[in-house]
Formats: sequence, structure tokens, C-alpha cells
Amino acid sequence: MSDYLDDDFSGEKSKSQVKRELHALQDLGERLITLKPDLLAKLPLTDALRRALAEAPKHTANVARKRHIQFIGKLMREQDIEAILALIDQLDASTRQYNERFHALERWRDRLIAEGDEALERFVADYPETDRQHLRGLIRHAQHEAARNKPPAALRKIFKYIRELDEAQRGLR
Repeated sequence: MSDYLDDDFSGEKSKSQVKRELHALQDLGERLITLKPDLLAKLPLTDALRRALAEAPKHTANVARKRHIQFIGKLMREQDIEAILALIDQLDASTRQYNERFHALERWRDRLIAEGDEALERFVADYPETDRQHLRGLIRHAQHEAARNKPPAALRKIFKYIRELDEAQRGLR
């Protein structure tokens, strides 16, 4: 008798599991609503989902918003969820992957200032699109600011520049 029961439920998901998965898709849809249009353009989404995401801000009433998010969740079933999550994890500041990338760029910035040309050569090897003269000028300016106890404006410029290079290399820009 127990063999008979095991055969009936072998490949089926419980109703609770299905609901959890649908709610997860709705939550992902809500995260997509908050993304900027240029980032949404990089995601592999269907045209119907793109239209639904563009219409989302129009729904301000709670009931209408909830219904629209359910509709987005329904459209999310047809998407490549892994590819979407991979890109969102790189862009979302609350994820571990984003924080690791951010800290790696901070370490590069600090090495560039402390080690000078040696670190610059290693950086250029990793990021061949680098404008050496521009970055070398920023490094000298940052070293000059540090020596005179001035605010670290050049440090911020270096970080912004290497972050742009990193995002361009990863295809995020």
C-alpha cells in the first residue's frame, strides 16, 4: 500500500511550494520595477514584461498595484530567472557579490596610490581599456592631496574611474 502512495506523489510539487515559488517571482518582479530603464534594457526580458514594468508606476492604488505585481509575477514565469538574478546581484548594493566587487575596487584604488607605477601596470594588465595618463594624473593628484592633508577628492575620482572601467568590462555599462 505504501508503494502505491509513493508512486502518486513522486514528481509533484505541493501547493505550498508552488505558492512560494510564485511569490518569489513576484518579489523579483518588484525588484525589477525599482531598476533604472538603462539597466532593464540589459536584462533578457520579453516585450510583454518590459511593458508591464514600464506601466507599474502608474498603478498607485494598493489593490491595483498588488494586482499588477501579480501580473508581473505571472509574466516572470516565462523569463530566464538565473540570468536576471546574476545581473541584479552584480548591481544590487545589498548583495554579497556587489560588496565583494566594491571592496576589491577599493583595494585597487589604495594599491594604486601606495605603490604607484608598479600597481598601475598590474591594473592595466587586468583592465586594458585604461587611459594610463588620466589615471596616473589622478594618482599623483591623490598623493599630493594626502601629503597636504586636503580632502580626498582625487581618491573619489580614482574610485569612480576604476568602477566605470570594471562595469564596462563586465558589460554593465
